[in-house]
Amino acid sequence: MKPMKHANPVLTIGAWMLALLWIAPLLFALWAAVHPAAEFTRFNLRAPLTLDNFARAWQAAPFARYFLNTFLVVTMILGAQVLVCTLAAYAFARYRFAGRSLLFTLVMVQLLVMPNLLIVENYDTMARLGLVNHLLAIGLPYFASAFGIFLLRQTFLSVPRELVDAASIEGAGPLAVLWHVYLPLARPVLVAYGLVSVSYHWNDFLWPLIVTNSPSSRVLTVGLQVFSTADQGVDWPLISAAALMTSAPLLLAFLLFQRHFVQSFMRSGIR
Repeated sequence: MKPMKHANPVLTIGAWMLALLWIAPLLFALWAAVHPAAEFTRFNLRAPLTLDNFARAWQAAPFARYFLNTFLVVTMILGAQVLVCTLAAYAFARYRFAGRSLLFTLVMVQLLVMPNLLIVENYDTMARLGLVNHLLAIGLPYFASAFGIFLLRQTFLSVPRELVDAASIEGAGPLAVLWHVYLPLARPVLVAYGLVSVSYHWNDFLWPLIVTNSPSSRVLTVGLQVFSTADQGVDWPLISAAALMTSAPLLLAFLLFQRHFVQSFMRSGIR
């Protein structure tokens, strides 16, 4: 057996430095959120701790409504994407039909188009449908995902044909084959894609800002931006507490499901 190679100390030090640079803003926000406004810039370890900033931030804006709106939006988008992408990928992977290659090429071309380039057209479409300032308007442009279709199609193509033939011999129809053969084998990929989708749309800001204009339809990112404007005053401990509250669900989910998160990406082949 070959002896285990020791990690390069330079790479190890570099990795720790990058990790510290990445986590430094989060640590500063945490420090500011748990200290009074007169103490958070002094970095005095003996300074009194307080949770009053979180209570004040929660009462200063309708964050409960923002959390609910964000949860509804990301759940709606993820459910629609899983349904649409699964059925589209299944059709591209299993069936041969006229124009199949051309249609899949058009799907792949969408990966080259940044969503922000379509904001004007998307807003015009939402206005024609009468959906401006509705949660459905935030999620509708993302119900289909070219990346999700491509990812699931590649996964479905790797499913052994023998399993599909065996299920067909047992009398399973197309949807039964999809449900009992393809989806169980694609579960790690679906988990990985779900994590990416939820994270992206939880943090999305520009499109929700444009298509909504009232507190009843705002999501967390827009609500936090409105909360931290000059009208609220530059109270960094208060703003830091609000920022931590809005990012806490994602941070907590990552800490709880870190192993599943990494394993899902490794099994799905995402690099």
